[in-house]
Amino acid sequence: MTKRDPAALDKLYNNRLLVPECMDMLQRWAQDSVTVRQTVDCKLDVAYGLGDKEKLDIFPSISSKPTSKKAAPVLIFIHGGYWRSLDKADQSFLAPVFTESGSCVVIPNYSLCPAVTVSDIVLQLVKAVAWVYKNIDKYGGDPKRITVAGHSAGGHLVAMLLSCLWPKFDTTLPNDVVKNALSISGLFEMETPMHSPYLQNSLHLTVSEVKRISPAWMPAPKQGQLYSVVGGDESPEFLRHNQLIQDAWGKSVVPLSEQLAGLNHFTVLENLCQPESRLHRLAQELLQS
Repeated sequence: MTKRDPAALDKLYNNRLLVPECMDMLQRWAQDSVTVRQTVDCKLDVAYGLGDKEKLDIFPSISSKPTSKKAAPVLIFIHGGYWRSLDKADQSFLAPVFTESGSCVVIPNYSLCPAVTVSDIVLQLVKAVAWVYKNIDKYGGDPKRITVAGHSAGGHLVAMLLSCLWPKFDTTLPNDVVKNALSISGLFEMETPMHSPYLQNSLHLTVSEVKRISPAWMPAPKQGQLYSVVGGDESPEFLRHNQLIQDAWGKSVVPLSEQLAGLNHFTVLENLCQPESRLHRLAQELLQS
């Protein structure tokens, strides 16, 4: 891909400038998440590894308990923040709409750039998902029905997880640990972001790393499907990435690549929590498949 003007790329990737009201939304997410953690059944800061950030929050399904005959489908949600900001605690507000409809929700944390690389983050989340597969039955979840969803950087990470060769990470794991994935405003090739100073000043991407962590440059996964969505009001770069992954992996693996009209990079995530919305219905479709 040809290098493009760094200043132009900064404008296309800096969502906080493109959506000036985003800081109010981020603050509301954090406040609503505090309320959720104080008022619903949840298990917080469960360790999936030894690192300080290698913890996850579990929100069991309201209708499925460990003693239930039928375990709940599992939604693992991965937060965004360009691999360098935000926290699982900012995303608890997403859980109730799914736990109330019968799913178990897991929200993992991960270390942030520049203290680690994006490759390190990918491996942390592989570890997190493997932990969920081996342990979620204790919380009423079905390890054979895991869907991963993520927003922005999280959208990139779920594509990487769908591509993971699980038995190579752990020989006790099946090939299809992740059944399905939902990417919301994801990024699927990392060369272009590497040329944006706004991102590169903390991501420190290298040419060799870009090759390892660009899902669109990797073979299509042999199992599972990815739904890719983006807000229709997002920048041309996010619209391009959304179509890129379907073009790269094909419609059999990415049957849906959709722009959701009237939504920006932040309101598209809020849309996930609205039961009557197209995005929420897509998430439920994956969970129930």
